[in-house]
Amino acid sequence: MNGALEHCTVIDLSRLLPGPYCSMILGDHGARVIAVEDRRFEKESVPALNNINRNKEHITLNLKSEKGKAVFFSLVRKADILIEGFRPGVTDRLGIGYEDVRKTNPGIIYCSITGYGQNGPLKNEAGHDLNFVGHSGVLSVIGPKHGAPCIPGIQLADMVGGLNAAAGILLALYAREKTGKGQYIDISMTDSLTAMLPIVAGWHWTFGSPPERGNALLSHRYACYNVYETSDHRYVTVAALEPRFWKKICDYFQIPEYIPLQFDEDRKEEIIGFFSRMFSKKSADEWTEVFKDKDMCVGAVPDVAEVLSGENAAIREMVVKVQEPGKPAEFVLGTAVKLSETPGSVRSLPPKFGEHTQRILAELGFSADEIRQMEKEGIV
Repeated sequence: MNGALEHCTVIDLSRLLPGPYCSMILGDHGARVIAVEDRRFEKESVPALNNINRNKEHITLNLKSEKGKAVFFSLVRKADILIEGFRPGVTDRLGIGYEDVRKTNPGIIYCSITGYGQNGPLKNEAGHDLNFVGHSGVLSVIGPKHGAPCIPGIQLADMVGGLNAAAGILLALYAREKTGKGQYIDISMTDSLTAMLPIVAGWHWTFGSPPERGNALLSHRYACYNVYETSDHRYVTVAALEPRFWKKICDYFQIPEYIPLQFDEDRKEEIIGFFSRMFSKKSADEWTEVFKDKDMCVGAVPDVAEVLSGENAAIREMVVKVQEPGKPAEFVLGTAVKLSETPGSVRSLPPKFGEHTQRILAELGFSADEIRQMEKEGIV
């Protein structure tokens, strides 16, 4: 089984994280992904990002040259999907924008991923993940009550933008099955995060102001939904939001008097203090064992190394070891979407920069002499 997207071909012109994360998802589910980069970016590749390039082929191409564009349009003719992550207007100036591409391939699904979208007052602003998290409204609700907003430990805007791009592409593929028409997809990473504020926005529209950072129902305000330090200076999470879970944890600690006070404003600090003292008496592992199978919404906070080497990640196949002939085995992250009939898989390791250039050019009909000449001219 080669995945739900077998026979789909993706041309990925994007770099760094959002677009390549999107094309990784498509590749994991069977699409043929051909990453296209200018040779001049080779020194700027980020080794830590290499694992998102599994299940892909890689070709170098100078899109500023006429010969390079000719090769590009040869690829486009056979493609279903194109992903790009340039600033608005760049692909049009290069002559490879959506209107240019669909003249060659009317069925193409062309997805642009940018920080702020193709229109609006911010569209031409430079930015990275932190800027997009800030402009989205998300950063304003992350962090302690009496402190600065906290930078998330993962690249939220990049990842959610990539996920929305994948969703948009799949929607467009479904629409094309019905209409035969391709279409253009405009993904803003800032939009993608703003769309993750249904509770925060709903609170604002209902009560006239957004939840206070570090002091909201789902952010440290009450003992029932909080993080507590353990005796070994690690942490456990308590998310006993529903009354039945709250009752269970109060019963365990023999504090029935707190059961009706779950959201009491006058005694919330007292209750948080009680739980802080209780959880500081045992290690994180001890508490994990205490609450195992107790159905109380109490959990551990393992570090990344523990997660990657843990039993859950292994059983769920979220860390897989891939071996290719002539290459050392590597660990990569697994696929999060589990399909019963057409499951995704990791079939190949991340390619080297330009590893498949000659093979793909030959596949497009270029002779060995033509390929050597393009290499001499810096086209590939």
